[in-house]
Amino acid sequence: MTTDRTESAADERLRRWRLVLGGDGADGTGCSLGGADAAMDGALSALYGSRKAAGAGGGARDSRSAGLGASAPAVARWLGDIRTYFPSSVVQVMQRDAIDRLGLSALLLEPEMLEAVEADVHLVGTLLSLNKAMPETTKETARAVVRKVVEDIEKRLATRTRATLTGALDRSARINRPRHRDIDWDRTIRANLKNYLPEHGTIVPERLIGYGRASQAVKKEVVLCIDQSGSMAASVVYASVFGAVLASMRTLDTRLVVFDTAVVDLTDQLDDPVDVLFGTQLGGGTDINRALAYCQARITRPADTVVVLISDLYEGGIRDEMLKRVAAMKASGVEFVALLALSDEGAPAYDREHAAALAALGAPAFACTPDLFPEVMAAALEKRPLPVPETA
Repeated sequence: MTTDRTESAADERLRRWRLVLGGDGADGTGCSLGGADAAMDGALSALYGSRKAAGAGGGARDSRSAGLGASAPAVARWLGDIRTYFPSSVVQVMQRDAIDRLGLSALLLEPEMLEAVEADVHLVGTLLSLNKAMPETTKETARAVVRKVVEDIEKRLATRTRATLTGALDRSARINRPRHRDIDWDRTIRANLKNYLPEHGTIVPERLIGYGRASQAVKKEVVLCIDQSGSMAASVVYASVFGAVLASMRTLDTRLVVFDTAVVDLTDQLDDPVDVLFGTQLGGGTDINRALAYCQARITRPADTVVVLISDLYEGGIRDEMLKRVAAMKASGVEFVALLALSDEGAPAYDREHAAALAALGAPAFACTPDLFPEVMAAALEKRPLPVPETA
């Protein structure tokens, strides 16, 4: 029995190595594949191999060197194969690699191809980069693909974001002479521990701490200033969704600005993040100074304003002017947040000199995941230290 289990485990290890190594002749493993394993191997070889490999539907799949990207029907079959044999997370990675390694971007301009792919944030970024070249027959399908991704992100993040920021806005309105129903008893007790009377087993609350009464009036202004250079694609997607969520909160006045060497204000489209995304144009140069000048000119209440710059900080404009502008905003009372990325992938390549200069001004630059963003915004709204990740 033990021997059988040992042999089974050894066979499984050989099978896995065979799938990893790929290639004819089993790459020295002595393991042959059949059935679903052969189909998976064919799909992997078509993308990562260097020779022809058998595909899931029989016949041959062209590999990387044979140009899988040259044939739309072959790619459509391949997309079907990988969705059959791999989980969604793996499919997304393989699609991304296929676009990068095989040059499949042009095929995404065909509606049939868009319907076959597994939609994710990175695919949306690719579609946005192709926006200007996209024929009218494809745009409706592309918008549907983008909308699905946007709705999935909203479903995951919107409720928590609103709850976190509503709490932060209430706390920022804390008062020391609250009505009875507005008393924050936890903070009040902690503030009056020195007044504990052991003989009575009670605390005398000399100082009451509470929240201001809930109001629908605008309490804070938020400016999202987003770099739309090609490396920031995922950040643009997430920032557009968060912009729409913030804009839906009556107590926040939210502005969304995207920039390359020009500045585009998309605030009037914030009710639909899909419109925002199709209003961007990924790629091009970068002029952070010009973008910040535009944002600075529209700040009316500096002490109640949070400016969030999302950029890799590769400045093509006037560096010293950019830094002076940040310093001036902070001196006026603006809370300034610098995010190198707003995505799940961590920080991309970024200008370390500019990041260090911002940190010296009291605005540390760091990469932020979508799950952390509500906490970052809550801290900025309350004017407390930002929850900078330890890896930053």
